[in-house]
Amino acid sequence: MADLTKAGTFSLGDRTVNRMGYGAMQLAGPGVFGPPKDRETALCVLREAVAAGIDHIDTSDFYGPHITNQLIREALHPYPESLVIVTKVGAVRGPDASWNPAQSPVELTRAVHDNLRNLDVDVLDVVNLRLWGTNGHGPAEGSIEDRFTTLADLQRQGLIRHLGLSNATSAQVAEARRIAEVVCVQNLYNLAHRQDDSLINELGRQGIAYVPFFPLGGFTPLQSDTLSRVAERLAATPMQVALAWLLARAPNILLIPGTSSVGHLRENLAAVELALTEDILSELEEIGTGQFRSLK
Repeated sequence: MADLTKAGTFSLGDRTVNRMGYGAMQLAGPGVFGPPKDRETALCVLREAVAAGIDHIDTSDFYGPHITNQLIREALHPYPESLVIVTKVGAVRGPDASWNPAQSPVELTRAVHDNLRNLDVDVLDVVNLRLWGTNGHGPAEGSIEDRFTTLADLQRQGLIRHLGLSNATSAQVAEARRIAEVVCVQNLYNLAHRQDDSLINELGRQGIAYVPFFPLGGFTPLQSDTLSRVAERLAATPMQVALAWLLARAPNILLIPGTSSVGHLRENLAAVELALTEDILSELEEIGTGQFRSLK
């Protein structure tokens, strides 16, 4: 079993967590909608993750919807004291599996209570406001004061310990920090998608965790000749190298790769064992300069 402490730790609010975590999105059915094909395997993945030392799980009640939170509760409740569960609000799923914004005060409040109920907790460890951006994809500038203030009010009521943002710009992070403390930012970032390089550095100086979603490319997995060559030399998989690169990129990066397979989970965790030399890191930099291609 991989020694997750090799990747180091970072603060997530008032907690310190291993930098290798787990994202629960893939535990739901196809398209992150409906129940998993194999419920027992999904439960096993969660239990294996915690047994391996993962103490940071990312989820949302709009995964399924409700499915991943209910699986987490069934597999892990009562939760270990060391476990930090981070959730997101700001969207709902339509009956056709569509992703729709849900960002009014009433909708955000309802989402917080849904998460509390389905996770069976009195207080949520961390809640990220998932901003909608441009048609739901990619950050877009604009004030988030009303939305973030709603969550800050729920925090003051004792329903939320810490707040974060997802799909946010640097300006939105600054605006949110004037309202309440921000402990993490969760944006799209990986070897090929490097738009947040400066934001990662900025957050690191502020002691704020950066949590890349789709660290392996998401629905279009990372694939590049350079990545494959490096992986072959290291006797690793390309995805392990991609995760190891993220761990090397900055100490405030927390990883949440997701999977519905115990075997794949173990492969992801083994990425903490990879040591990337300066020469390898320089070679991998090529991928962020246009040599990326999606695997359809």
